Amino acid sequence: MKLLTKMTKMAVFAASLSFVGTSIAAEPMNLDALLKTLEQGKSAQSEQNKQREQEFAARQKEQVQMLKNTQAKRNQMLSESERLETQFEENEIKLANLTDTLSKRMGSLKELFGVLQQVAGDSSNKFATSVVTAQLPGRSTFMDELAQKMGSTSKLASIEDIEKVWFELQREMTEQGKVSRFSTDVIVDGGNRVQKEVVRVGAFNLISDGQYLEYTPATNTISQLTRQPSSRFTATASDLQQTNTGVVPFALDPTGGSILGLLVQAPDTSEQVHQGGAVGYVILGVGLLALLIALERFVSLMLMGGKIRRQLKDDTPRDDNPLGRVMKVKDQYPNVAYDTLELKLSEAILREMPKITRNLTLIKIISVVAPLLGLLGTVTGMINTFQAITLFGTGDPKLMAGGISQALVTTVLGLVVAIPTVFLYTLLNTRSKGLLLILQEQSAGIIAERSEKGA
Repeated sequence: MKLLTKMTKMAVFAASLSFVGTSIAAEPMNLDALLKTLEQGKSAQSEQNKQREQEFAARQKEQVQMLKNTQAKRNQMLSESERLETQFEENEIKLANLTDTLSKRMGSLKELFGVLQQVAGDSSNKFATSVVTAQLPGRSTFMDELAQKMGSTSKLASIEDIEKVWFELQREMTEQGKVSRFSTDVIVDGGNRVQKEVVRVGAFNLISDGQYLEYTPATNTISQLTRQPSSRFTATASDLQQTNTGVVPFALDPTGGSILGLLVQAPDTSEQVHQGGAVGYVILGVGLLALLIALERFVSLMLMGGKIRRQLKDDTPRDDNPLGRVMKVKDQYPNVAYDTLELKLSEAILREMPKITRNLTLIKIISVVAPLLGLLGTVTGMINTFQAITLFGTGDPKLMAGGISQALVTTVLGLVVAIPTVFLYTLLNTRSKGLLLILQEQSAGIIAERSEKGA
């Protein structure tokens, strides 16, 4: 009875909770109506439970069937795995026997195919960089494929493959001794492709229109060198291209372009002068000034010397030369004593000396200053080089060599200016002293003549 009372209270509590959400303002239900509602709910719940039990039972049968199918499939796969393992072991034994049989039957041929693979690999790299490939492309592809096929897949080369390797090697040797002509696209300045006739000199150089060409293996293209070597080399290239028979001198690069590349990179005279910088330009400026002064002095002294030689043959003094003006002093002072005349003649010679030795001192100064300016440029260049070494270290020898080379350019320019300037100064100084010696000699003769008359 107590249990029934507790269940009734719980049912009333559950019903009250279910009806709270529907309508708070609904009218209160009596106990008979509540009991009827509970009976109806219990009946509906029983029907639902029966339906769920039926569905679970049906699904349980399906799960049992699925389990049986899965177990059967697992057993089948286990059997297949055992069969495959057995077959794999049998295949391993057969493969080992076949490999042993193959090794015995190949004998010395195994070493032959190893050498053939090595030769094919080496020839592939050689053909890829050979100048002959510019005329005969595609040779390295076959060699590379053959080497990879024999290396990765261990396939044997056929008789045709062996003969083709021999043929390509023989053709490479034959073409290295030929001078051939062929037409192909050449990349000129600006990146344009132009069809040109190209002359191939063995496996060394390519030329066209008297210019050296460069073969790029990576892109299989031929292009003109951005800078050509000096004219004495390009002249031989023009002669070779214009000649079809006979022997023609040609500047050959036996390294296949390495020496030519270094020769092209070497700076020419104008670039070396520009490397001297501001100090180099100053040295060249003073050198040009010394040259102009020396040229003017040389012409002036030559004309002056000619007039003096003509005056030596004539007793009548003229004003167009220093000797004539010195000789006029004798006529201007006909009655003075010989010692006074000597002073007057010395005065006249001193007046002529600046005209004869004009600007020679400046040439001498330039010959002394030029190497000093070169030393100044070298010192400043070395300072810049050591500053670069401080910043970037000594890991790049080209950086040090390039800086030192540029620093020494000014010394070279200074010596180039100083050496000929010294020769010019010596030559002009000797010539001017010779003219002054003539004036002094004639002056001494005039004094001696006046002294004889006075005695």
